[in-house]
Amino acid sequence: MKSGALTEAEESTWVEKTGRVVEAHQDLVRPKVQLLLALICGLVVLVILAIAVGSYDISLLKILRSLLGFENGPQRIVVWDIRMPRIVAALVAGCGLGLSGLATQSLLRNPLASPFTLGISQGAAFGAAFSIVVMGAGRMQESALRTADANSFTVHSIYAVTLFAFLGAITATVVILILARFKKMSPEAIILAGIALSSLFTSGTILVQYFATEVEIARVVFWTFGDVARSNWREIGLLGFVTVLVLAYFVFNRWNLNAITTGEETARGLGVDVNRVRLLGMFLAALVAALATAFHGIIAFLGLLAPHIGRRLAGADHALLIPYACVIGAMVLLFADTLGRMLVGSGTLPVGVLTSFMGAPVFLYLLVRGLNR
Repeated sequence: MKSGALTEAEESTWVEKTGRVVEAHQDLVRPKVQLLLALICGLVVLVILAIAVGSYDISLLKILRSLLGFENGPQRIVVWDIRMPRIVAALVAGCGLGLSGLATQSLLRNPLASPFTLGISQGAAFGAAFSIVVMGAGRMQESALRTADANSFTVHSIYAVTLFAFLGAITATVVILILARFKKMSPEAIILAGIALSSLFTSGTILVQYFATEVEIARVVFWTFGDVARSNWREIGLLGFVTVLVLAYFVFNRWNLNAITTGEETARGLGVDVNRVRLLGMFLAALVAALATAFHGIIAFLGLLAPHIGRRLAGADHALLIPYACVIGAMVLLFADTLGRMLVGSGTLPVGVLTSFMGAPVFLYLLVRGLNR
């Protein structure tokens, strides 16, 4: 027998211990997977409820027939052309914002981080306002900032709003990354920097509105309101496509995220390229947040709320935490939109108002709990 080799008895003991560890891990994970499946089933029920809610009453049988393509007439129009677009938009945007919030919290190792608290959403809103007023995106009228000589620079495309929103979001992201990387700021200081960036971008948006026409002001305000009813199927498809790609990236890098959350030195010791993962991950998180903001306005605190609920239910392992954050984000946003339609009736209550009411207390709780440690 070679030196250092295990005897048959030792090998049998090692296999038995390994089997017990694997079995204990499976026993720990199984209820969390079952809860995730239950949440997905609850999300399906919530979708059916959202289809049924509205001024035009539709029975459950007609809803199912319309979804399967067996129903024609007004029921099919209401289901597929009026209610389903906003429902799917809420699912996709909620999933994307929940994923973006989780990514920023894990990559920056800051439980208070989210696209809204770091100024990413406000940067995207400023970019959208700049494109509408200054660049004339969306075929807007003349404003005091666009003279006749500047008309050649006018961009008559609704996707220019998305581009400028992304540029605003990525600007805020770069500033946060520089502060976190080179200035070695504490998590609390990064949040304060995010608040400062939010104030800066909000002031810039107000300044742009000052020089805008009445029509442009109305359009900018419309963009800043969180509303999932404004996007069409093409925009929903674009956001969904990007969200799926970003989701696949973070699922593939779930082990790297687990390592980074334990500490940068530990992650580097395990062979993780922290700078590369952080830079690319924040870039992709900003992309999803920018698209969601450009198409649906500022939906506050959802990126903060969904990951923390997910951690309470799934723990810190990103293999489960990522799908939990996505499902919970979709559920919270769809619930807020459906509740707004039930409260107002016409469906005009901005969903961002309700997410702020739900997310602001959570933010204050996390802040107070962190300060008391």
